[in-house]
Amino acid sequence: MSLIQKLPAVRGKIESGVVLAPFTWFRVGGAAEVLFQPADEDDLADFLRETPEDIPIQIIGVGSNLIVRDGGIDGVVIRLTPKGFGQVSVSGTTITAGAMVLDAILAKKAAEAGIAGLEFFRGVPGTIGGALRMNAGCYDVETKDVLLECAAYDRNGNRHVFSNADMGYTYRHCALPEDLIFVAATFEGAKGEPSEILARMDAITQRREASQPIREKTGGSTFKNPDQIQSVGRKSWQVIHDAGLRGFTIGGAQMSEKHCNFMINTGDATAADLENLGNHVIEEVRSSQNVDLHWEIKRIGKGIK
Repeated sequence: MSLIQKLPAVRGKIESGVVLAPFTWFRVGGAAEVLFQPADEDDLADFLRETPEDIPIQIIGVGSNLIVRDGGIDGVVIRLTPKGFGQVSVSGTTITAGAMVLDAILAKKAAEAGIAGLEFFRGVPGTIGGALRMNAGCYDVETKDVLLECAAYDRNGNRHVFSNADMGYTYRHCALPEDLIFVAATFEGAKGEPSEILARMDAITQRREASQPIREKTGGSTFKNPDQIQSVGRKSWQVIHDAGLRGFTIGGAQMSEKHCNFMINTGDATAADLENLGNHVIEEVRSSQNVDLHWEIKRIGKGIK
């Protein structure tokens, strides 16, 4: 009996052997044994509740900060859909968004509603679900600074609501269990003038376009910024540059010339090329700069032997 035959009936879309490369910004990666895209929260909850516990489940979003290894992913990959998890609503200076709402769209909707304080999301690639999981942020503002509460499902299909304090946020890290699937979040800003908010968002966009290879096949920042004492105040891109690795290439993967904490797929990279490049950078920076770098990009699945 195939895996898909062991799974419960769903209202969403469920398929076997779906190649995941088109679902990631790097455009690399093997196939999911099964890909499930739930219709809505109830469909997700029923599936989690009725799927045998020995079947592994992996959640992905829009794949903006993700490498799927070339051998693919065993078990079930769940990808939420914009139709079921892409709603946005506003109440006063709070805004609630589904987990598949793009961070940039949240910023835009907040600006249009005259809610200030969420402009930084314009510079964060990915979705609200990913932002919740990794405390995403940019330019000295993070998700933890604006989150009121969020909702998530556990592996047994139970819905939980977590306050900001429950999240256990630190730099690019959330302390909640990895198997939770975030479905929505509510953020709070402050009253502001839409035109002024949009102007600040435009400035963020211009800053990103001037300094980052956002038109390339990339996953955003490859590494978290290192310990500032160990690195003597330098950021990841600076220690990579000082190690002579700007533009360094393995196969079709390159540390960007424009911003050397960004890996790019130059056209024909494999997931192995990208991961090998990242690991090489970690080793070289440790050897030459005595600085430890840690992946910010998530790597999932199995390689090809």
